[in-house]
Amino acid sequence: MDASVGHSTGLTGDAMIEADRLTRRYGEFTAVDDVSFRIEPGEIVGLLGHNGAGKTTIMKMLTGALEPSSGVVRVDGAALESAPGSVQRQLGYLPESVPLYPELAVVDYLAYVAQVRRLDDAPAAVARAIEATDLGEKAMDTIGTLSRGYKQRLGVAQAILHEPLFLILDEPTNGLDPGQTQHMRQLVRGLAASATVILSTHIMQEVGAVCDRVLILRDGRLALDERLDDLQSTSRLTLRTDPGATIGELDDGAPASFGDGRWLVNVEGDLAEAADRIARQLVERNIPIYELSPEQRDLETVFREVSEGGE
Repeated sequence: MDASVGHSTGLTGDAMIEADRLTRRYGEFTAVDDVSFRIEPGEIVGLLGHNGAGKTTIMKMLTGALEPSSGVVRVDGAALESAPGSVQRQLGYLPESVPLYPELAVVDYLAYVAQVRRLDDAPAAVARAIEATDLGEKAMDTIGTLSRGYKQRLGVAQAILHEPLFLILDEPTNGLDPGQTQHMRQLVRGLAASATVILSTHIMQEVGAVCDRVLILRDGRLALDERLDDLQSTSRLTLRTDPGATIGELDDGAPASFGDGRWLVNVEGDLAEAADRIARQLVERNIPIYELSPEQRDLETVFREVSEGGE
């Protein structure tokens, strides 16, 4: 499966997309509040948050489907509102609910989308999209007979039909079975070879599986913007010992207890050297060591901390 895409006109191939203080209000309710970020070419960025955190609203503003109450979307340095047509021609969008026509065959629907987009070689574009999304065996089936997974694939097919520079995918694996989910992940990674990909999800495993970077929203605000590699790094050691043990002060400071003989030790410098140093101190005090290892920080842990109001 070759999921790479090419580009013929419009923006430069190294274009980036930027949100500058985006805000969207509905009366007294603020759905998105002063959100800023910049996404570089070739990145796969996951937009993560609970339902109602503002993910879909941000995506609609990035595509120009929804006007911000304030703030600007810039693509390749140009404001989206100043040239919406040329920018939107290079955007591919998979909405959470894909607008499909159940009475049409898959190939006819894609041909219709190609006509709407005024593509020069519509048959070739349709063939490419069908191959990339592995829809060949369903090409002549009517959309109304497709499973949820195949409808999601068709939604991605219409999004990549015109070989966009930017792909904005809202819940791309929603409703897919494990096999279909794995196929979608491979597809997204392949598309990132020549497109900038932003995907929204509330499933943390999806971000960990395909993304380079994560943006976490909380109550409409951007609570965290971090590369996944940096996000999972740690400067703390986990210590597990006898529940009745009193640790006291260590060379690296007083550890924080989180119950039942488990402690977190903040470390300055090399973790391995600190672990050796702390182990020696504990042995000298006759304190048993059941575990002394780097703290395990995964995306789920960080998301929980952010959602509970931490930094």
